[in-house]
Amino acid sequence: MIPRALALIILLAACAEGHVISMSNGDLRVSANRGIYELRMPLYEIQHVTGPEKALFENIRFSSRGVAGRIAEKKCGEDQKDASFRCTVIYEWPEPVEELEVVCTFHSVTVPNHVHLLRAYRDDKTDQAVFDFSQTKAQVRFRPPTAFELFVVGWGSGFARAFSSGAAVLFLGCLALAARSRRELVLITAMFLAGEVLSALIVPRTPWNPQPRFVEAALALTVAYLAVEILTLPQAGQRWAVSFVLGGFHGLSYALYLTSTGYDALAVLSGMAIAEILAVLIFALLLSRGAKIFSAIAPVAHRVASFCLLIVGLAWFAWRLRS
Repeated sequence: MIPRALALIILLAACAEGHVISMSNGDLRVSANRGIYELRMPLYEIQHVTGPEKALFENIRFSSRGVAGRIAEKKCGEDQKDASFRCTVIYEWPEPVEELEVVCTFHSVTVPNHVHLLRAYRDDKTDQAVFDFSQTKAQVRFRPPTAFELFVVGWGSGFARAFSSGAAVLFLGCLALAARSRRELVLITAMFLAGEVLSALIVPRTPWNPQPRFVEAALALTVAYLAVEILTLPQAGQRWAVSFVLGGFHGLSYALYLTSTGYDALAVLSGMAIAEILAVLIFALLLSRGAKIFSAIAPVAHRVASFCLLIVGLAWFAWRLRS
């Protein structure tokens, strides 16, 4: 079991995505049977995309009564003022639009955890939808969603965001690796979640607006720091305090997510907390069973896994500084 757990950690390290925060915005204004869609996406999100003006619009579709909107006009270009890629597209449908079904798979051409926030307007009515790898379809009814609908969507989004990248799950595995007893596992997980929640709730209410690249670099260092703690200070006390501080850095990504999407914080953070607790428990179970079955190699495997985490964290940090 230890070799399996170690292999899982190494696999997650190899699959870790540098972008843990990837977002774009779009406004769709509908009048009769025409709609004007304005897309704004950071340039660094599409540096690797060939022909973004074509690739992006192959991955978003607006349909009314089962008929996809026809692109009548499209204009795309780079805006160097805010380092963004912008497109203005005019869609036409055979009949006046009452409702729209939107399919958006931008995550398939940008990065796997990309989030697209769509705001739709028709006369004095508005609606919005959020798309990511866990939600690629939405109905735009040009009416405010109910409180229950918002909570369910926000909860599911928070749950999915916890697994939005290999790097996010990798740190949860690092927490399980850092725990030296069941009691300590509960304590450091609880303090990590407390740090995340407080950061996600407090930062949006301050003048500080951390940039996504800063947050990503900080998250990379949290992985490396906890690995150093495990390797060099195996008997160190108050590891719960370290987990709390590192949780604060991880909460910055949720602060940005909540600010950008407007989702209910309670819904998103409760979904996140349940997902992360489940992930930590699974890692802890794998490591515990493996330590019993392969007791002879358990200490070596533990140090190898910690060293892998250190290398990945430092490499990820260096990559974010260069990009």
